[in-house]
Amino acid sequence: MLTLIASPIGNLSDITFRAVEALRNADAVYCEDTRHSLILLNHFGIRKTLVSCHEHNERSRAEEVTERVRRGENIAYLSDAGMPGISDPGAVLVSACIEQGLPYTVIPGASAVLTAVVLSGLPGSTFSFFGFLPRDRKPRRETMDRICRCGHLAILFESPHRVGTTLKEFSERIPDCPAALLRELTKRYESVERGTVRELAERYLQNEPKGECVIAICCPDQAGETITEEAAEAMIRDLLAEGCSAKDAASQVSLKTGIRKNTLYAKAMEIRNTQE
Repeated sequence: MLTLIASPIGNLSDITFRAVEALRNADAVYCEDTRHSLILLNHFGIRKTLVSCHEHNERSRAEEVTERVRRGENIAYLSDAGMPGISDPGAVLVSACIEQGLPYTVIPGASAVLTAVVLSGLPGSTFSFFGFLPRDRKPRRETMDRICRCGHLAILFESPHRVGTTLKEFSERIPDCPAALLRELTKRYESVERGTVRELAERYLQNEPKGECVIAICCPDQAGETITEEAAEAMIRDLLAEGCSAKDAASQVSLKTGIRKNTLYAKAMEIRNTQE
């Protein structure tokens, strides 16, 4: 059987007894980074053969893993932190087992997403996880717009080097929404900073945080909230920068916000004239 195991997200003690037992009983342990997983196994006195299986070789490793499972071996899989297959490798291995009718299971454990939902102190009965934002301008803008419209708590991962910029982009859309920046979850210097999106943007544009970061934003319910003029203007500026005409930019933003197209067209022309 293939067993996908949730690993600690920082504190090595955050692993289950069942996970340790599965690692001890495995014939081999495949992992995202052998150096990283070796630290975990050494901490619990487990001696196993470690085989790398990461985003660049997961498909070829899937053939190897399924063949070993077919021969009757127990194979464990660890990603670097948290649950395999969630913003980490592992999904390809699961798909391969399903396609070939081979057994697999999952051992639950530490989760940066669930920890952030509770630790943020924001309403979390309903939430969405968005992983890392795209880097390219158009898909990034579309994802941010979708987040801002989700109407509940949004959780996303971000590099400490981009936290300030990302929060600034959100502040141009939903500046007054409650938010939290969670840093170094489960580790010695774990911290939570709360405030509005605008307040956190101003704080972290000037002072880059250290360590792994999670952003939590309580997005407005669009059925009861009106998008601000500043947010609509930011959308228009993004579209114009991508080469849209003033007319097309006004049409697209009107569909997303409900603001009259004529009003948005006038704003688009005003922006374009100031840029010329």
